[in-house]
Amino acid sequence: MPGYKGKIREILESMGIYIGCKIKITLGNNFVIYGLLMPKHELSHSDIIVLKLDNGYNIGIDIEKVSSIDVVECREKATTEKTPRRSEITLKEIPTVKILGCGGTIASKVEYETGAVKPAITPEEILELIPELKGLANYKVDVLFNILSEDMTPQHWEIIAKSLLKSIKEGVNGIVVTHGTDTMGYTSAAIAFALRNLPMPVAFVGAQRSSDRPSTDAALNLLAAVITTLKAPFAESVVVMHASPSDAEAYIHRGVKVRKLHSSRRDAFQTVNDLPLALVDLQNREIHVINDRYIRRKSVEDLVPIIGFDDRVAIIKAYPGIQSEIIDALVDKKFHGIVIEGTGLGHMGSYTINSIKRAIEEGIAVVMTTQTVFGRVNMNVYTTGRRLLEIGVIPGEDMLTETAYVKLSWVLAQVRDLRRVREMMLTNYVNEINTRHTANMFIDLGIKLPKR
Repeated sequence: MPGYKGKIREILESMGIYIGCKIKITLGNNFVIYGLLMPKHELSHSDIIVLKLDNGYNIGIDIEKVSSIDVVECREKATTEKTPRRSEITLKEIPTVKILGCGGTIASKVEYETGAVKPAITPEEILELIPELKGLANYKVDVLFNILSEDMTPQHWEIIAKSLLKSIKEGVNGIVVTHGTDTMGYTSAAIAFALRNLPMPVAFVGAQRSSDRPSTDAALNLLAAVITTLKAPFAESVVVMHASPSDAEAYIHRGVKVRKLHSSRRDAFQTVNDLPLALVDLQNREIHVINDRYIRRKSVEDLVPIIGFDDRVAIIKAYPGIQSEIIDALVDKKFHGIVIEGTGLGHMGSYTINSIKRAIEEGIAVVMTTQTVFGRVNMNVYTTGRRLLEIGVIPGEDMLTETAYVKLSWVLAQVRDLRRVREMMLTNYVNEINTRHTANMFIDLGIKLPKR
């Protein structure tokens, strides 16, 4: 009875109720609720019963408001036998896609015996979840780790890159990486730098809403990712997610130019300072290229793996009143790199310049990006920017802060000489820098004023 204690646990156990039982709860006003008994977090309120309703949503019910509990049905308890971490399903004469699990809710299914959501880590489970995938490819599934997106680290990026390299050398025809959405942009950027001249797209995919919710986007996104890695003419690390709130299309975003711009919308991911690479038409299972500035597929022999990331890199966001001591602390702690997310064209409070200068003199690479999301830094316009350039701050061009952070981490794992670091940070390796911006690269809200 995970999460249940005291009075509630005693009541449920005395009635033979366990996780996954369908029960009927009658409230004091004779309002009746049916649902599956769910496990709950240990930190949840001790007097709450959690049910999964027939519509897929969970609800918490205060035991003090319950007048009666009745058992409707208790299925056989779920087996505790562990599912193998690696599995495959094979049909003849169709391509093979590797699905690499790195956490998140994208490749998950509802375990109706318990009402919980668990990773779908075999091809059979994934095809059960998304039958539209049948016939497109053979599937090999390997779960590297099942962690929360916010727990991803540069060490995890290295593990993912090495696993992808192994899969590519094994001769798979496509690769999909399932990942939590919150930090997926960081990981997709890391793979873009670590594995260059790819023979196929590496399609990162996530879900804003888990498979136990009626509005889940998991099936569409995963289907679009498989189509992408098999059919797209380009070979980059990409993010594949909903193009709109509807279920008709998905965008393919360049992995070094994408950001999650909404906490919950299904079309939360947007390309920044560039155009999406392509659109996936789910109905016809076609790829429509939008951006012809892409890296074409290469042979496996052309693959350039440079895997390694320095975890002594930090991001600082400029804000009114930011304390110079924050920079000093990073210097004292022997960090190797700092990315400053500056204001406007790339600025930081002028009173911090001495601390930034000290950092650079101590051999710490300092890169400037902008917190405006869209646009590029131009540190030649105003006095503060020019002073920062003079002391050695590296302009981050139009790179997203997270891309600059990942790139600096990758560069510092190779070199520490600041002149060489500057040179590499200003080198455009995988289209992370776009020298030409057009008006259609900025979000148009499409708001129309009412006619008078």
